[in-house]
Amino acid sequence: MVTTSILVTGASGYIGSQVVLELLERYGAQLRLKVLARQSSDCSFLSGFPVEIVRADLLDVPSMMEAFAGVDTVFHCAGLISYSRYSRNRLYDVNVLGTRNVVNACLAHKVRRLVMTSSIAAVGGSDDGLPASESSSFKEWQRRNGYMEAKHLAELEALRGAAEGLDIVLLNPGVVIGVDHGNTASVSTSNKVLRMIYQGKLSFCPSGASGFVDVRDVAAAHALAWRKGRAGQRYIIVGHNLAFAGLIEGVRRIPGSSVNVCRTMPKALWLLAGAGGELWSMLFRRPSFVSFESSRMAAEKLVYDNTLSIEELGMTYRTIEDSLKSAVL
Repeated sequence: MVTTSILVTGASGYIGSQVVLELLERYGAQLRLKVLARQSSDCSFLSGFPVEIVRADLLDVPSMMEAFAGVDTVFHCAGLISYSRYSRNRLYDVNVLGTRNVVNACLAHKVRRLVMTSSIAAVGGSDDGLPASESSSFKEWQRRNGYMEAKHLAELEALRGAAEGLDIVLLNPGVVIGVDHGNTASVSTSNKVLRMIYQGKLSFCPSGASGFVDVRDVAAAHALAWRKGRAGQRYIIVGHNLAFAGLIEGVRRIPGSSVNVCRTMPKALWLLAGAGGELWSMLFRRPSFVSFESSRMAAEKLVYDNTLSIEELGMTYRTIEDSLKSAVL
């Protein structure tokens, strides 16, 4: 039996941890699995699993080069999510320079395939109201959003690697929700917000829409992309396009919910709340619950086409009801 050497970055995070468990469940003894983690990262959830933990940092090139030696396949799941303006420099460092270092390490060690976690934030919007696809062009308004711009530039680093001969597949998940209760690292801000809604602590929602996907489906997409994805192709990983009001209505229908009525907040008020969040971040140097950029994005009606992921990867998606229940119960 041939053993494949795999390295996963971001393995202590929400998506990366689920990818590790997905790979172990699917392939088990066929893998020699290494995970890349910073010294400060908590990898205790991996205790008892046949995984080698390598302590390195995306921005420390020597440690990266050492970690990638002898690796056949890389799953690059590490990244920073923030919509606060004070995080722009950090977003560039982690998402763009970090990806550059991953790509360079893959090229230097002749890694056979890189599967990279990107985001719908890097997918261009649609001008005609139709769902955006993998070929939709990145828009000028998106460049003003620090997170979107960083993810877009990270993809350009990946495509530069492809031009230099690296076999790479890009995955663009939507807003990732849901919890795997067997994974203690399965925690995220999105799920915390959903639980607040379920408990009746939030009664307002933005006027926009977006694409949503279960974290377990995202992990499955990584495994499928490794085996089936076309080199140089990106795949939108979205299970459901929903208005935020519709998402909250889904939470309201879950037994035990304290949701009464959801009031759609006008865009102007939502942006005002975002400006307040930016002021809070500036004063305390910490990410706020809401920011100006996240508020502006939440007012957009963004929808996405997942056809390619179904036809080429063989993706099937959980129901939104399943995902919401796992997040709040």
